[in-house]
Amino acid sequence: MKRSALRYLWKSEDIRKKLLITLAILVIYRAAAHVPVPGIDPTVLAQITQRTDAAGNLLAIFNLLSGGTVARFSVLAMGVYPYITAQIILQLLVPIIPALERRLKDNPREGQKWMERWTVILTVPMAALSAIGQINIFTSLAGRPVLLDYGWSGTSLLPTLAAIFAMMGGTMFGVWLGQVISEYGIPNQGLSLIIFAGIVSQIPGNLLSILSDVQRGWWLLLIILVILTLTIVAIVFVQQGRRNVPVLFPGRRVGNRMSMPVRSNLPLMVNMAGMIPLIFAQSFLTFPAIVASYFVQSNIAGVKAFAEGVVKTFSAQSVWYSVIYFLTVVLFTFFYTDVLFQQQNYGDNLKKQGAQIPGVVRGGATQKYLNKVQRRITLPGAIFLGVVAVLPYILSLVLPVGTHAGLFLLSSAGLLIVVGVVRDTFNIIETELKLHGYEEGLIKG
Repeated sequence: MKRSALRYLWKSEDIRKKLLITLAILVIYRAAAHVPVPGIDPTVLAQITQRTDAAGNLLAIFNLLSGGTVARFSVLAMGVYPYITAQIILQLLVPIIPALERRLKDNPREGQKWMERWTVILTVPMAALSAIGQINIFTSLAGRPVLLDYGWSGTSLLPTLAAIFAMMGGTMFGVWLGQVISEYGIPNQGLSLIIFAGIVSQIPGNLLSILSDVQRGWWLLLIILVILTLTIVAIVFVQQGRRNVPVLFPGRRVGNRMSMPVRSNLPLMVNMAGMIPLIFAQSFLTFPAIVASYFVQSNIAGVKAFAEGVVKTFSAQSVWYSVIYFLTVVLFTFFYTDVLFQQQNYGDNLKKQGAQIPGVVRGGATQKYLNKVQRRITLPGAIFLGVVAVLPYILSLVLPVGTHAGLFLLSSAGLLIVVGVVRDTFNIIETELKLHGYEEGLIKG
């Protein structure tokens, strides 16, 4: 984006208003992130966050992706991830329940509104389960309650409910702020920018943590910066990857003459899903640990041992967690890409325009062919996302960090989210500029 375009951002009253609203809401979100859950025991919280074992590493990553709210046990400690989990559940139900699939296909706009409404409704119980699960996980890690007065009977009931409702309210507040950004600020970027702001806010603290190591801080920082630069280059390269499918559009009649058919290309993205599969996978993998945390205190030895094993597997930086995380990201990439691609319905749209892919019959055969091509090029994109997801675990085995994985300025998953959000935001701003009459070269810098 050229300097003249950046100057025009401020000159355009509508665009300036959207940017200022977005910035103000992000400031409000970051301020709310420092509000602690009522009744937290600070000594227990400090004991958990200072751990340097595998569980401590995982908490550091969650703390990074939540913008530091987990370490403070803020009312926003769950972020907007319960909302994302609710989205996952509903999207998984669509292909399973024919009535839902018909609702979305028959009237896409009303179907989308229905999905959004029920996603918000489902977020409430998901936030309640996540809040209770997070409290139980912290309690099991510390060996004693993370809340000063925690229990489900007697005088402990009211403080416990107050803490849970505060965490639920924090999640719903974050979701509402994201929706306000999408409606009045930068369009369709609300939740992404909420997550983005939290991740970026951790960079200064992580940078100081690395430099605090007098003996190896500078060279370790240099190595990490080189790795981050190479990762960013790879992310941008894959994100820009396209497979151009040739399309032949029919000629048009002008008077008595018929113009020649027009040859064009239909670009199919290698990574159509963007950073969404990583967010989905993070939310999905926290769910088994949350459910198992309810049975950790069971009096039945077998149930207790199984629950502890599940919590350890899904709450520790282990080889099994890395493998499961990799596979989950790959599967979600294929799933989400398939959902998005089916919504585009290229087969019918090309048929309505009279266009045809050379050698392929119009309509259903075209859609089937494009599905095959899209799935084929999605494979390298899905594997790349999986590698990006587990890169911190790989680096922790190579680099002599010896501390939390959060010291990698940004985890590679967080880095992909940041790069994706920045790229999408600039594309949206560029579109807004064109809608408001900016043409490159017409406005002089």
